[in-house]
Amino acid sequence: MTKILITGANGQLGSELRNLLDERGIEHDAFDSKQMDITNKKTVDEKVNALKPAVIYHCAAYTAVDNAEDVAKELNWQVNEVGTRNVAKAAKKVGAKMVYISTDYVFDGTNEGEYEVDAPVNPKNEYGKAKLAGEEAVKAILDDYYIIRTSWVFGKYGKNFVYTMLRLAKDHDKLTVVNDQFGRPTWTRTLAEFMTYLVDNDQPYGTYQLSNEGSCSWYEFASEILKDQKVEVLPVDSSAYPAKAYRPRHSIMSLKKAEGTGFEIMDWQSALKQFMDEIEG
Repeated sequence: MTKILITGANGQLGSELRNLLDERGIEHDAFDSKQMDITNKKTVDEKVNALKPAVIYHCAAYTAVDNAEDVAKELNWQVNEVGTRNVAKAAKKVGAKMVYISTDYVFDGTNEGEYEVDAPVNPKNEYGKAKLAGEEAVKAILDDYYIIRTSWVFGKYGKNFVYTMLRLAKDHDKLTVVNDQFGRPTWTRTLAEFMTYLVDNDQPYGTYQLSNEGSCSWYEFASEILKDQKVEVLPVDSSAYPAKAYRPRHSIMSLKKAEGTGFEIMDWQSALKQFMDEIEG
């Protein structure tokens, strides 16, 4: 039986992955930040060495993008770069494969077309820079790794855009949502399934990009989320919502490499519908 270790056990993706493995009857060890602080190298080494997993799904991350610019700048780097380096080094010692989740924010969002896996990176905010540093650490330390870049993540567990829109719709007649930032929404279920697919099917190691099929603006995403609600959704440009961290305007990543593995990727509207049915069920 392949031994599996999951970091970030209680996060949006870690929770989804645990749920998926439970459904499949697959045993795993999962740790949250209290049980295994990834920024503490000694703790990571001890846990990983004691369990000797064959696979580490590294879901732990610092994701508060605006806070990463100032009040949590150090924490962002500690978790996303130092923590990832610690996990990669521990994986190397026990011969474990590592799956690291990265982000579309490694790109600057100025490309009009899709970003291929090997497109030049140019992160413009602290979160993107730290996640890219995590990618580089994984590549430098390990041979047996999968880096998966994703974007606009939503799912059953934790905070995300879908829950925010549904909550706001309860006590607003009108909502304004930015219409000049474009990307691909990603259901955590699809992402978790792809993570396990790469490992279980011995796909070539390297960097992949995974979201649901299709792309949209945040306004189009919100309109789809709220299409059955009694609320008017209006488009605005991003100047209406100034943010501390730079947001890529057009960060649509190519899914060709992921599709080339034979993994079937659902379109984002179908993924959203399945998710909504699940939470409303």
